[in-house]
Formats: sequence, structure tokens, C-alpha cells
Amino acid sequence: MSSNESAPILIRATSKRNGITTIFIGGLALAVSVLCLVLAPSWLFLAGIFLTSASLVTLLVGWFKLREPDHSIEISPQHILYHHRRGNWVIEWDNVQRVDCPRVQQGLEHVNLEAVGIRLKEYAPFLSTVSPRLATHLLMEQRPLLLHNFDKNCASGDCFNQELFDDKHYTLETGEVLTGIKAMLANRMTQLRARLGYDIYVSSSDLDRSPTDFVHLMRDCQQARDDITNR
Repeated sequence: MSSNESAPILIRATSKRNGITTIFIGGLALAVSVLCLVLAPSWLFLAGIFLTSASLVTLLVGWFKLREPDHSIEISPQHILYHHRRGNWVIEWDNVQRVDCPRVQQGLEHVNLEAVGIRLKEYAPFLSTVSPRLATHLLMEQRPLLLHNFDKNCASGDCFNQELFDDKHYTLETGEVLTGIKAMLANRMTQLRARLGYDIYVSSSDLDRSPTDFVHLMRDCQQARDDITNR
């Protein structure tokens, strides 16, 4: 990204790969299973049913792969754009405070999660770009992250349930009061920042490289962007 006119860097998710191949394998297996059900002896009928079920699951997986956008992330000198079949979110570089791999304690060691964390300066610009459908997906996808660095002082065990369905109003830096699904997302971002240090999390399945390598890419892009801005 040597100039403001630079072409964006396009990231293709690993979960998107081999969609057509998966559908082809599923279709071929389905054809074989049909032949088994029609031509095979009765004692192989149950095997044919299992093969048919596996074929349908494979076709479904391939269909979901093809439904995903061609590129999951677009990095330009102006912003980071995340694509999902349920919507998009946008983070301007000016709103990025830090990018890194979240770390959690396991025993005596700290290990990286299979995700990239982005800490924002302000929530309002980000939340204005998120559709309710994508916000719902993010809330579902990021639920497991709440289990990390859990508050050991919560003796009742209700803390997790309260955070999971935290639907109280949220007041943005601008003074705007959020309600509904976006308020839940804002509260979730606050909870995850307290637990893991970041607001937005990109799963490794949305990347075309390891989370560590993607962090290095993001930092290089941010540095290049800052160099251009400061000229």
C-alpha cells in the first residue's frame, strides 16, 4: 500500500476453499448410494442409507462454502472491510488502537487463541456499519470467548449467563443510546475487552494464513498507511 490509490489486499477464507470440489464429491457419493440402494442386496441397505446421509451432509457443506463471499477481508489504505453472507463491518485505520493475537492462560503458560483481536478507539463508527443480522452472528460466534479468563470470584456461576444475554442499554461515546441487538453487541465487546483485551475478533477460519502472520500483515499495512499520512 504505497499510495492512497493502492489496490486493496484481498483475503480469501480457508472455510471458502474447495466448495465446488466438495459438492462434486457429495454428488458422486449420492449417485453411488442410490445405485447401492437400488442394486445392492438387502443386507447392504443400511450401509446405503449411511452413505446417502453422508452424501447429503457433504453437499450441504459444499453449498455453505459457495454461499460465502469470495473474499472475507479487504484491506485498503483507508479501512479494513469484513465480508460475510449476513453483512459487513468496516473499521477505519484511524479507529484501530491495537491488533494482536489474544492470549489466555492455560495452567502456567499463556497460549494464543486461533483468532486475531482488534482493539478500537471508539465503538460508535464500527457499530454504525454492522447490520442486525451480522451482529446476531457475531454474538453467537463469539460466545466461546467468554469462557476464557473467567471471573473466578463468581461463586454462583450466574455471571456467564448474565454476560451471555446482557441486553441492557449501551451509551456510546457520542451520547447515542443503543438498544436491542446492537446494545448486546456493544456490551459483549466491553466484556471481551475486559477478559481478553480486544473488542473485535476475526476467526482463523476467515483468514488465508495463520493468525500470527495476519497480525504481521495488519501491522505492516497500518505502518505503511501512517507513513503515507505523515508525509
